[in-house]
Amino acid sequence: MHNPVFLALVATLCTWAVTALGALIVVFFKTPNQKTMNLILGFASGVMIAASFFSLLEPAIQRADLISGVPSYLVVTFGFVFGALFMWFSDIAVSFATRKSDVSNFEKNTRLNRIIMLVLSITLHNIPEGLAVGVAFGALKNGNNTPENLMGAITIAVGIGLQNFPEGAAVSLPLRREGFCRKKSFLIGQASAIVEPIAGVIGAILVVYVEQILPYALAFAAGAMILVAVHELIPECQQNQKTQPYFSTMGIVFGFAIMMLLDVMLG
Repeated sequence: MHNPVFLALVATLCTWAVTALGALIVVFFKTPNQKTMNLILGFASGVMIAASFFSLLEPAIQRADLISGVPSYLVVTFGFVFGALFMWFSDIAVSFATRKSDVSNFEKNTRLNRIIMLVLSITLHNIPEGLAVGVAFGALKNGNNTPENLMGAITIAVGIGLQNFPEGAAVSLPLRREGFCRKKSFLIGQASAIVEPIAGVIGAILVVYVEQILPYALAFAAGAMILVAVHELIPECQQNQKTQPYFSTMGIVFGFAIMMLLDVMLG
């Protein structure tokens, strides 16, 4: 078994690569197929919700009982709420910065401000996702590096990678519509996820070398993932579904079912 920090780096580099793949859409299209995007977003949210419990919260409860003097229900509740609040306040900070930039509509750098805010919002959004992957792989240290736990960490990375695909497109396509060339739109789009490998390595290192924070870190990652799935992915995938209202919903169901199947079958 490789070092968990190295595995976290490889996994988050892969999630970044999926973002780059999504950004690459700008080379071929100006607008993606909305139905396909909704299905991908729905499937990714289902995977993330299932992973939050089966791969993060459940192990957090078990490990809190073993290594923490604090009751496990308090550990996971605190970590979960803190993870969700971290994402919430990140969004508030981005929204505030966006409003401040909108005030200067008559300045010459208005378009640049708008683009910076777009990239910043996606970038901040990717930090806890990188942490979630890093924590999952960092938890493989010592006697926890079983094939089942490794598969759980991989499925978390896959779920985050899937929802990174439309995020890459969400940055590059608007840039293209703003008049940027395809190359520059792609480069900026893929760069929005470069924080994921950094956050992933930090998360893995913290978990590997500070064992006591592991249950909190797992619950934190779960809270961040649930907020992203419920607040952003699910509402987004339900847009423009008047003709086929259950199309993206079944993507959520199957994403959850597949993740649950993998975790229960292998765990």
